[in-house]
Amino acid sequence: MSTATPPRPGPDSASPSPAVTAADPAVTPAPAAVDPARAGARTRPAVDWRVRFAVLALIWGFSFLLIKVGTHGFAPFQVTFGRLFFGTAVLAVAMAVKRDRLPRGLRTWGHLAVAAFFLNALPFSLFAYSELTIPSTLAGICNATSPLWGMALSLVALSEDRPTRRRVAGLGLGFLGVLTVLGAWQGFSGLDVTGTAMALLASLSYPIGWIYVRRTLAGNSGSHLSLTGAQLFLATLQLAVVTPLFTTMPDAFPAGPLLAVIVLGALGTGLAILLQYGVVAEVGPTTGQMVTYFIPVIATAAGVTLLGEELSWNTPVGALIVLAGAALTQTRARKRPEPQPHSGASAVQP
Repeated sequence: MSTATPPRPGPDSASPSPAVTAADPAVTPAPAAVDPARAGARTRPAVDWRVRFAVLALIWGFSFLLIKVGTHGFAPFQVTFGRLFFGTAVLAVAMAVKRDRLPRGLRTWGHLAVAAFFLNALPFSLFAYSELTIPSTLAGICNATSPLWGMALSLVALSEDRPTRRRVAGLGLGFLGVLTVLGAWQGFSGLDVTGTAMALLASLSYPIGWIYVRRTLAGNSGSHLSLTGAQLFLATLQLAVVTPLFTTMPDAFPAGPLLAVIVLGALGTGLAILLQYGVVAEVGPTTGQMVTYFIPVIATAAGVTLLGEELSWNTPVGALIVLAGAALTQTRARKRPEPQPHSGASAVQP
């Protein structure tokens, strides 16, 4: 749920293929692919990539719980604004340390503003509003549908993504999993339609943003960090304008929800993006995107154990079917070189 210009969301969410964007709670950003052998020759990180991969999965998996806790004390737009503010602050510090500059050109900033809306401002807000009425576990599973939406859209919008029997089968299997999660055979009884629709729309927003970025910013010379930092900054400005129009200043700042928003922004949006950069640069986008499949598992475990959310049999079963379908859509008969565009600040970010 988490989150950055699409590497290839959120959910983010961390995906190298057109069908995945990423989550932060969230599809999230990833850098261009780097030869792992060459990267290791230059410098070997102090912490093994597997450890950083696990930390990234935990951070993004817990993002849905943090959103739920944040909405206990603040309006959804306020949660989103806080998340973006603290996430932008972390990237600003990283840019200062690396002495990275903001991108130049009005056209670039215009494209980044659109990317900020579809990859950050819109999905983050929709997830926050959805969790007013649905469990964080369901929101996390809805986030896992982003690769499916991306696959469907890319077949229409990206001419280089040719449909194959395997990928179409994965698409069908994934949406069968969605129907299982929602309990379609029961007539969706007991399901909050509005909240669930918002979560699914949030997941759909990521691939829309990714496709836009791929078409407009793929050849931009700016670094991934500077483009993503600028994108988060613009998303923060968008929420700074919208939030006062639809909310009033909180009467109090309860410690629990406030801490949840700070952690959601600083870790779930800021640090997570930096972690993903390192993992993808070291082991490549194919391995890096696998974090997408751990997020709903962790989100479900966190919601059930820490928030006491109920879990019926069809939720985990449907989630497994969704993940199997999403994985199937990412398979390719043969490798083709693909451009590595700036990847939106939220990948799989929730």
